[in-house]
Amino acid sequence: MSHSFRIAASDMPGRILSRFEQRLGVAVLALVLSFVGAQSVFAHEFKVGDLEIGHPWSRATPAGAKVAGGYFTITNNGSAPDRLVSISSDVSEKAELHEMGVKDGVMTMRPVAGGLEIPAGGKVALAPGGYHLMFIGLKRQPKQGEEFSATLTFEKAGAVSVDFAVEGMGGGAMDDHAN
Repeated sequence: MSHSFRIAASDMPGRILSRFEQRLGVAVLALVLSFVGAQSVFAHEFKVGDLEIGHPWSRATPAGAKVAGGYFTITNNGSAPDRLVSISSDVSEKAELHEMGVKDGVMTMRPVAGGLEIPAGGKVALAPGGYHLMFIGLKRQPKQGEEFSATLTFEKAGAVSVDFAVEGMGGGAMDDHAN
């Protein structure tokens, strides 16, 4: 009897190690999957012609809100400038490009006439407090964790469909992604 106990006891480290390896494998797989999922939420890009649109995002809106903002970066890898000329979305009746600024101590927001130029070899950020999109006449409230689509139309590169990741109502980490 002691002999079979010794065999079982000698086999214990292998069984413990095997169970540990299995649990570690499951934990690593879960970590990898959560990282991959987080990457799709935090960093998504779209391309049209020489333009790259980086991480389109918006904020969740409270019940009854009629407008929402949209933010992203546009990088022009080409040798000629291009211009963002129009925006449309399934989340709102219309969308406009706006610019915020401060003049004589007063913050102003106004539509940008004629579109937004993206210089050759340059990058333009649409971010809180500067250039941004306004989704006007919301058809539904953007909710945190969801996405909504929009079409950005450029003078030369043409149209591209992008997905806006909806973040929390307050500012924070996502503000850094628009820069």
